[in-house]
Amino acid sequence: MRVLVTGAGGFIGSHLCPALAAAGHELRSSVEGCDAVVHLANIAHVSASAADLHRVNVEGTIAQAKAALGAGARRFVYLSSSKAARPDNAYGRAKSIAEQALLQLEGLEAVILRPPLVYGPRVKAKFLALMRAIDRGWPLPLASIHNLRSLVYVGNLVDAITRCLDGPGQGKIFAVSDGAPVSTPELCRAIGRALGRPARLFPFPPALLGLVPVMARLVQSQEADDRSIRAELGWRPPFSFEEGLRRTAEWYRAQGG
Repeated sequence: MRVLVTGAGGFIGSHLCPALAAAGHELRSSVEGCDAVVHLANIAHVSASAADLHRVNVEGTIAQAKAALGAGARRFVYLSSSKAARPDNAYGRAKSIAEQALLQLEGLEAVILRPPLVYGPRVKAKFLALMRAIDRGWPLPLASIHNLRSLVYVGNLVDAITRCLDGPGQGKIFAVSDGAPVSTPELCRAIGRALGRPARLFPFPPALLGLVPVMARLVQSQEADDRSIRAELGWRPPFSFEEGLRRTAEWYRAQGG
């Protein structure tokens, strides 16, 4: 299959493109002559302005989908976000609006994936910061948090995207995850085990942590129910949560921490 991946140079795209090539797909640099498009090129920062989010994540996505249709590429796999399920900020709302617009485009075989937090080799931002804090033995005020957060290893997400390129699934929205959600303290301890370092957690009132912007997302719950993709497409994550963390920790160590 001839596939265009937008955002190919990003974190997820850097994993997806080699996997598609290994699976026998032909990667293209323009939509002309393509059979399918995987659209990753969106703003991923919740701190971006509502105007920028709408311009890129909504208008840009619709324009790319219409270009795909015009070029004869009917299958369109869109990487949305778990935040589109219950949008409580401009980022989630933009993702939700883009989803609905894609599903209403006549002739487009849209398949939408909603990943939660994605981690893996070359991860950046808050997940990488959390790994560094645990590796350096910093005390973290997270022991009293009782939440549930879903995650997805980038290798599992890539496998799900590949599965959605052909076959059934058009017109569907699928959540995708590693499996059972974990609490923030459980995540920290699992990262510590992968790094060979104990996570140093101490209790602190979660209500007060939630007032600190950098800590607020660690306090919140964000669960992804991926039963639909498992039932309808027969998809199963090829990597366990522990294996995903182990591979991420190996990459982190190879970069010198």
